[in-house]
Amino acid sequence: MGMCHHDSVPEARDEETELRGGAVGGAVRVGRTVRRPTGPWTPAVHELMDYLRESGLRGIPEVLGNDEQGRESLSYLEGRGVQVDREVVLDNVLEEGVTWLREYHDLVDGFRPSGPRVWRYGEAALEPGQIICHNDPGAYNWIIQSGHFVAMIDWDMAGPGEPIDDLAFMLWSALPLYREIPMDDVVRRLNRAVDAYGEWGSLTILSAVERRMALASERIAEGQARGDEGLRGLAKVGEPQRTRARVEAFRKRVPTIDSALG
Repeated sequence: MGMCHHDSVPEARDEETELRGGAVGGAVRVGRTVRRPTGPWTPAVHELMDYLRESGLRGIPEVLGNDEQGRESLSYLEGRGVQVDREVVLDNVLEEGVTWLREYHDLVDGFRPSGPRVWRYGEAALEPGQIICHNDPGAYNWIIQSGHFVAMIDWDMAGPGEPIDDLAFMLWSALPLYREIPMDDVVRRLNRAVDAYGEWGSLTILSAVERRMALASERIAEGQARGDEGLRGLAKVGEPQRTRARVEAFRKRVPTIDSALG
């Protein structure tokens, strides 16, 4: 498609379409770009994303800068989102998502900012054993194209953490572990994920899930108390109480999953 087509219809380029996705909200599509609200964490997130693109990480938006309204502008990625409450991603897509996470973790290990940065949950520097995690790699932030995982969006929550915590967070909604699915599916899919990441056993990951999702609900509560608008938006879907209740129910299912893994 030539640029002349776009230039002849400037109004088409300026039209804003709301993007449905995470409950945090605020993203709109403008032509081939996505515009999103920024915060004190945006410079650190952009520094991270620029590093990842330069390192050759596939499947992430390109940072194009800020627009005249002060929103960040990112490249629009073709594909569709995942509605986690209505669909379970196919085994191959789960495996592709986990494989991507491993690639990301291997590359981001080289990103060691000198001194602390302001992230969404506050100022922090990397501790030994930590990397900059995505911190929100749930299936609702995946882009699917032609039945394959192609990209990970919404990097606003990025910040220091342990690699296993990112994998735990991913499996919570992508396996999924936040609700009950047939035990055969849990076992098969957990084994596929463990093999795709290639670092920890299933039981280690299951205990990390419980810990990481308890932390997620605490962080939402802290953010809401701090007046973070996006996290306050999560109250509309009952957070953090919803996640706390789901973690409690998951904790009760773990022994059954353990014995099924055998």
